[in-house]
Amino acid sequence: MNVPRKKPRTARIGIFGVGYHVYWNQFPGLLDELMAKLDVLVSRVRATGVTVENFGMIDKAQDAYALLPKLKAADLDLVFCDMLTYATSATFAAIVRGLDVPIVLVALQPLAAMDYRRATTHMQLANDDFCSVPEFLGVAIRMGKRPPEVILGTLENDPEAEAEIRLWCDIAMALHDVKRARIGHFGHPIEHMLDMQTDQTALTAAFGCHIVQTEADDLMRLSRDVGDDEIRRKCAEILELFDTPDPGVDPVTTKLTEEHLRKAAFAAVTLDRFVAHHQLDGLAYYYDAEPGRPLRELVTNLIVGNSLLTAAGFPMCGESDLKTCVAMLLMDRLGIGGSFAEFHPVDFREGFVLVGHDGPHHINIADGKPALRSLLKYHGKPGSGASVEFRIKEGPITMLSIGVRANGKFKFVLAEGESVRGLIPATGNTNTRGFFGRDIRGFLKRWVAEGPTHHFALGVGHHAASLRHVAAALGIESVVVQQEK
Repeated sequence: MNVPRKKPRTARIGIFGVGYHVYWNQFPGLLDELMAKLDVLVSRVRATGVTVENFGMIDKAQDAYALLPKLKAADLDLVFCDMLTYATSATFAAIVRGLDVPIVLVALQPLAAMDYRRATTHMQLANDDFCSVPEFLGVAIRMGKRPPEVILGTLENDPEAEAEIRLWCDIAMALHDVKRARIGHFGHPIEHMLDMQTDQTALTAAFGCHIVQTEADDLMRLSRDVGDDEIRRKCAEILELFDTPDPGVDPVTTKLTEEHLRKAAFAAVTLDRFVAHHQLDGLAYYYDAEPGRPLRELVTNLIVGNSLLTAAGFPMCGESDLKTCVAMLLMDRLGIGGSFAEFHPVDFREGFVLVGHDGPHHINIADGKPALRSLLKYHGKPGSGASVEFRIKEGPITMLSIGVRANGKFKFVLAEGESVRGLIPATGNTNTRGFFGRDIRGFLKRWVAEGPTHHFALGVGHHAASLRHVAAALGIESVVVQQEK
């Protein structure tokens, strides 16, 4: 699947290089070599799609103090400090003390190894990228600051270092959007789901996002002038993206009906207008509405439109789960998906747990073409209509649940596993066979012991480390629930 993004991922990244001003007169040409190295990093970072501001060379304490207000004024999401050669920690101390965004030290030397028979001091200094890394981290720790992360390798032909640069640009994009996100909300969590109650001020304090309080009636108002042409176009889009299989044995399901397709298309067009009207980056909602009224028919047919928007970069979260909407947004901006999920029955024979949900899903991470089925009833909820069914792509997966501790602080609960292809229930819900090591019982016990919300965001690839970096940048506790190998 490849539903295009409605808004491109972006971030603002600052880059500066460090060196030692005493060297420039001692070794003619060295400064030019180092500035060429800096240009390589700037080009490589810019190629990821982020906005880059190059602040040049910092080679003495005065420069660091002069740079700090410029870095703050640039509204950056992340800073790369290019360790071009040895530099005294005075070129860094004021910056690490005063900056409140992640700093990554980049130490990429031009030579994989010096030519020792022809080595000169000039050659050593041109490759002394790692020399002052211990000094810089020591000063950061001594100041009570989180030690910067380090990318270490060679300037060229180093796939591992290049992958780390791209990773940190992805992290910057996740931080950029979550700090500025407008997440819509209407209705309330399903009655008695106490783990999902969320302090909206705490969300702004922890993540920076703003919760936009909307009304379900806004959907009705925006739906009144939806035209037949718009509905036909949306029906065609839906049928192009989804299969419509014959029903299985579940008597709740039927083949997608024309009526349910049209209702889903009508709701999807309305939802597009709703997101645009409120300038949203995501939505969490749950609303029963009065039985038999048009509003109930509308709010209970949002699943297909939600899934289209989630794949397009706008996480849509049922059951009014704001925390999981944030988790889905973070995964999406890391480029790994982010589908709404919870645990379904455990398979004790083969040692896996079904992972899925009956609500909105990130169809770009589906294994093959997702299916639409008509459901005669939504279990545990009012209404009937089209529902989305698929399994996640086969291969590595990552889960992120945002729980809340007794002190009210958020906590990232993370785990990595494998999605393995196999039969799933034909119930109109997503379901993935999630394998989490040899002991599924032990894994699930360890997971719940960390206090997650019962929902979580599900993405492809193993990215727990990346999400822990995001948590650290936001000052949020995180834990990775380990599996038994």
